[in-house]
Amino acid sequence: MTYTMYDAQEVAKLAATDMEAWLLSKLETISVVNVENDPDYQRRDIDLIWTTHSGEILIEVKGDRWNKTRNLFFETHSNLEKGTPGCFMYTEADWLFYYFVNTRQLYKLPMPKTREWFHITMRRFRERSTTTPVGNSYYTTVGRLVPITTVMMEVPGIKMEQL
Repeated sequence: MTYTMYDAQEVAKLAATDMEAWLLSKLETISVVNVENDPDYQRRDIDLIWTTHSGEILIEVKGDRWNKTRNLFFETHSNLEKGTPGCFMYTEADWLFYYFVNTRQLYKLPMPKTREWFHITMRRFRERSTTTPVGNSYYTTVGRLVPITTVMMEVPGIKMEQL
């Protein structure tokens, strides 16, 4: 499967915008700060800082359009050619918000608990890759297709919300 850089950025932008609006509508919210363009937070793979009455929560947002497969795509390599690990493997976020932009379904995955489970079980899941053209070159993203029902049954604390 091939995506353009523009497609990926549009989905990511829409997902972040929807998450910000949704978090701002919650009663416990004090503030939501988008740090996607801050190099310090990019390094740690954190997109949003959600401040609530009980403290600060770091969130990584993953936008996806492919909800029909009933899978989540956990990225193991963001750029195979450069040997860059996938965000799922190193994010320092407290929560990964996996959001299907078409159906507005949000899966809230506690990190690092979900990653620890994935490290142990990832060989069970089909590996898939996509290529993204960049200028006259491309890069390959690799990950595993994890059935939503499996991750929800096996990782305590995952919640699904319909926005």
